[in-house]
Amino acid sequence: MRVLLLVNSAASSVTGRRRVVIHKALSADHDVKLAETVRRGHATRLARSAASDGADVVVVLGGDGTLNEAANGLAGTDTALAALPGGSTNVFARIIGLPDDPVDAAGQLLDALDRGAVTRIGLGAVDGRYFLFHCGIGFDAAVVEQVESRGPLKRWAGHPLFIYAAITTWLQRAHRHRPPVQVLDADGATLAEGLLAIVLNANPYTYLGSRSFDLVPGLGLDEPLAVVTLPTLSPHRILPVGLKALRAGDVRGMPGARVHEQLTDLTVTADPPVAYQADGDHLGAAPRLRIRWTPDALRLVLP
Repeated sequence: MRVLLLVNSAASSVTGRRRVVIHKALSADHDVKLAETVRRGHATRLARSAASDGADVVVVLGGDGTLNEAANGLAGTDTALAALPGGSTNVFARIIGLPDDPVDAAGQLLDALDRGAVTRIGLGAVDGRYFLFHCGIGFDAAVVEQVESRGPLKRWAGHPLFIYAAITTWLQRAHRHRPPVQVLDADGATLAEGLLAIVLNANPYTYLGSRSFDLVPGLGLDEPLAVVTLPTLSPHRILPVGLKALRAGDVRGMPGARVHEQLTDLTVTADPPVAYQADGDHLGAAPRLRIRWTPDALRLVLP
């Protein structure tokens, strides 16, 4: 196979040794070209170029942000995406069953390529930007914005930095009196209002250490979207939701959460404009977001 190995050397789990070992392992049976990302959005352009050149697979060694960019370059093409965990959390790689160690994951990837284990999955898109596992709107995106503002600390601090950002963001933003986010269905009817909306293309939402943060268990990559809205960030409402999610529970029906499933077209409005993120990559703020689900949008190598 013709393979592009796309590496983000700035990702927290990527080392020179691991890159060399993985490159050699892939090159044993495949025609491999190596490329490194150097700036935001670079992975999208490299992946799109690989697809235009007829590459069979783009293997991404990096975090969820790099993987998201590559998926946006490959969606709608015949070139498959393969993930190798190189970030601090590696949500999508873990969702599809890969181990945290990228060298071990490379061994599973090679087995999958030998078996031809490639399938098409659905993708969500927020204002045209595809996401693999979730889009966060409101409080969630404000936390991601804080983490990204601390730049290099993300590589070394990992989960503690996210926890710190969540606490400080809550202290700054939790007590707004009017919910700024409104979730509408395809017909414009209101589904929910709240301070946080998470649109899921897959479960879990994220991981905290070794624990999965399950919001809608059973949601697969071949199903339409689910949206979880938190009407309030009051501790007596959000703590039970968080504890249930960390215990591999199901937040459907809980007083602190509203869950709607099987959505292919929805809109989120906010006044003032609200922050949003896709797969952990902060994208800015907007007063209105159109979110759609496209079936069979991406070819994916599954371990």
